[in-house]
Amino acid sequence: MADGGPVERGYPHLETVRAAITALYKRLSYDTIHAFDTSVAPADVAFCDTDDLYLGAQRVARELVRHYRLPDARLVVGFRRMEHAANIELTAGPEYFVELNDRFRTHRRDIGAALAHEIAHVYLHRVDLSFPGTRDNEILTDTATTYLGAGWLLLDAFREDGVSSQKLGYLTPEEFGYVLAKRSLVFGEDPSAWFTSAQAYEAYARGLERARADERRPPLTAAGWAGRRRYARDRRHAQDHRPGPAPDAPYTFTPDSPGPLRVTFPCPTCHARVRVPVRGRIRARCGLCRTVLECDT
Repeated sequence: MADGGPVERGYPHLETVRAAITALYKRLSYDTIHAFDTSVAPADVAFCDTDDLYLGAQRVARELVRHYRLPDARLVVGFRRMEHAANIELTAGPEYFVELNDRFRTHRRDIGAALAHEIAHVYLHRVDLSFPGTRDNEILTDTATTYLGAGWLLLDAFREDGVSSQKLGYLTPEEFGYVLAKRSLVFGEDPSAWFTSAQAYEAYARGLERARADERRPPLTAAGWAGRRRYARDRRHAQDHRPGPAPDAPYTFTPDSPGPLRVTFPCPTCHARVRVPVRGRIRARCGLCRTVLECDT
């Protein structure tokens, strides 16, 4: 939790974020991912200053447990002084103890954001999905929270002014915006109306631009002129010389004997590797997320 200190910006964890999206599709399946097509509604996790602290926190926790489809999970929420925003004890369940930082006693509007991340830990624990190492596992949890419809709360908790700052989670604001945009492009959901933080809206706009750029990379037909020209040059080199990865490009050319040269590239939706023959305009379907891809190989 960045509280008053500098907030890291940009996309330093982007490759881990993309790997986390792929892992979600692999572990949960297309159908399970699409069961989360509706995000947590702002009204369901709203927290008024006049609400009782403990009863209100328990109410928000129940709403998030319902959103994650964990009907038998019961959360007991407490508060204490600590360095991090929150902590949860992952046991066999069905009862889980969540501790929130004491600052949430007076910053109640962000209790939903903190609980969204911690309950995502429970969800991932239940489906047996994790990454090695604390850092990567927390990035996975932030990504899952956001992609499954509760992470807009974490982005909305990002606020900055001339003298103070606050950010929850391990992802940067732009990375939260990127994952939220990837979700929005899949489900046609616009979360921008839910933001109370102007900085969150700006980070989402930048993340959306980055997510749309994934859909404009060759060999996709939506690629721009410069990308198509670079791809044609790399393809000629692969055909005339030795196939392999093109330096600083997301695609790799591989021989397929007997048969045409093939190109492998990341799916713009789930980032799984898609492999298709090099033979002009073709339509491919990602085997993992079922996205139909218009390609010019």
